[in-house]
Amino acid sequence: MAVFTEYIQLSTEGNADVIDITPRVSEKLRALKLKKGLVNISVIGSTGALTTCEFEPGLVEDIAEVFDKLIPSGAYHHDDAWGDGNGHSHLRSSLVGPSLAIPFDDKELILGTWQQIIFIDFDNRPRDRKIALTFLGE
Repeated sequence: MAVFTEYIQLSTEGNADVIDITPRVSEKLRALKLKKGLVNISVIGSTGALTTCEFEPGLVEDIAEVFDKLIPSGAYHHDDAWGDGNGHSHLRSSLVGPSLAIPFDDKELILGTWQQIIFIDFDNRPRDRKIALTFLGE
């Protein structure tokens, strides 16, 4: 079994900016000498999250609206401590999670027809982001 680590760099708008990273993960996989295995994808940072969904404009808009209802921006203890106004960003990220694992076979990610890997930047400002990809396989 071999292990390789790769990275994806992103510039985001913040405020529930949703980015489809599926093509970039697939590109990194195709460049490796692995045919089957698993890729663990992990956000480096505490206000971003990863999940899968159908990446289409309506759902992207729904994601922002749902999180505005569930965890609105406002006064959180984190904001009192740090004064950066992004307590809601940390809570939203914690709810979705910072990582996920996707299997692959024959150098192709195993995803459903309408399933893409998305990064959501919940911070309250634009950010430069780094995502770690750890490929395990043969």
